[in-house]
Amino acid sequence: MMKRIQTAGLIAALAFMASAAWAKLPPPPPLDEKGKAAAEEKKAKDAAGAEKTKAELGASMDTAVKNRDANLKKSGKPVPKPTPVVAAAAPAKPADKGAAAKSPEKAAEKAPAKK
Repeated sequence: MMKRIQTAGLIAALAFMASAAWAKLPPPPPLDEKGKAAAEEKKAKDAAGAEKTKAELGASMDTAVKNRDANLKKSGKPVPKPTPVVAAAAPAKPADKGAAAKSPEKAAEKAPAKK
C-alpha cells in the first residue's frame, strides 16, 4: 500500500517538473525567406498528398461496393438501393433572450396585460 502511494507521488512530481521545464522553453525564432519558402512547399505537398489519398479512398470504396453488389447478386439476395446523402441544415438560431433587456418598449408590448 505504501509503495503505491510513493510511486504515485513520484509520478506526480515528475509530471510537475516536466511541465515546468516545458513552460520555460523559448518560442521558436521567426522564419526567414528560406524557411517561409520551405513551409509553403511543404503545405502544397501535403495538400496534394491529401487530395491523392482522398481520390484513392473514393476509388477503393467504389470497388468495395461493386464487390458487395456482385456477391449479393451471386447469392440471389436483393441488392439494396443507395440512400442519398443530404447535407445537414444549419441549426435554427435560438430566440434572443436578451432582447427584452435591450429594448424595454418592445418588452412592454409583448408582455400580457395584468388584471
